[in-house]
Amino acid sequence: MPSLRDTIAADLRTQITAGHLQAGARLPSEPRLAAQYKVSTPTLRNALALLQAEGLIDKIHGKGNYVRQPLRRLTYAEGHLTPDADLHVTIRTTNLRARGDLIPLLKVPSRTPLTEFLCLTHQGETPHSLARIYVPRELEPAELPWPRPGRAETREVVTARLPTLEEAFTLRISSTLPVLAITRVSSDTTGRVVEGALLVLPGDRTNALFTIHHTTEEKGTEG
Repeated sequence: MPSLRDTIAADLRTQITAGHLQAGARLPSEPRLAAQYKVSTPTLRNALALLQAEGLIDKIHGKGNYVRQPLRRLTYAEGHLTPDADLHVTIRTTNLRARGDLIPLLKVPSRTPLTEFLCLTHQGETPHSLARIYVPRELEPAELPWPRPGRAETREVVTARLPTLEEAFTLRISSTLPVLAITRVSSDTTGRVVEGALLVLPGDRTNALFTIHHTTEEKGTEG
């Protein structure tokens, strides 16, 4: 037998998919919905969390719950998301010093001066993806270092995991929605790290493309 949470989620899901609740529409307040379905507020919030995890609604702090505009599923390949005219990026630059996980990431001594580029990609008003890019300050370019010139090698480690609370809040996603977490490190011909990046891509809007290049050796034939 379905739980109250599942029953409420199913009813709201039907209203959204049938168009009775259209994209961009604000849902009634949580107390009002709880009274409508004759359940407690925590039960109602659990039902909304299911729809949020499915990508059907957004919860905007201080404003309420909204039916989400359909999000494009973009492809991440070769260090970047597929270009899309509907996406725009906001960038915040911060000067800091290497500590914690940044030390082994960039292979620098503790307290080395760094520049952090916090890049938040939006589709319309909805956050789409998050990237933190770190560059030793002495290598800091005039513009965003993506892609960095002088790269000889770039390595990426891709992990599927749940978002941190900060990531979930920034991206306006449920803490139960898996994300692709990508750690990217670029080095020059001497092996020096010129850029380290930590990317977070929500699983409901991202594909990852991996291309493998095979090389073949031609064997000579003796006459």
